[in-house]
Amino acid sequence: MAMTKKCTKNDHIILNTLEELVPQNHEVRKLEECIDWQFIYPLVEDLYSSTGRPSIDPVVFI
Repeated sequence: MAMTKKCTKNDHIILNTLEELVPQNHEVRKLEECIDWQFIYPLVEDLYSSTGRPSIDPVVFI
């Protein structure tokens, strides 16, 4: 009896945006409307390099 190796790939790339992942009626969306997140950028400016690979937006971390 010959054994065969079944090859399956489960490494599909799924591309989603935060807009797609967060439901329209979620509390985070209400918070987003109430807070101006621009104050974060000057606070973390010295932590980010101007060269190299693009970084994740600091507001996303918060």
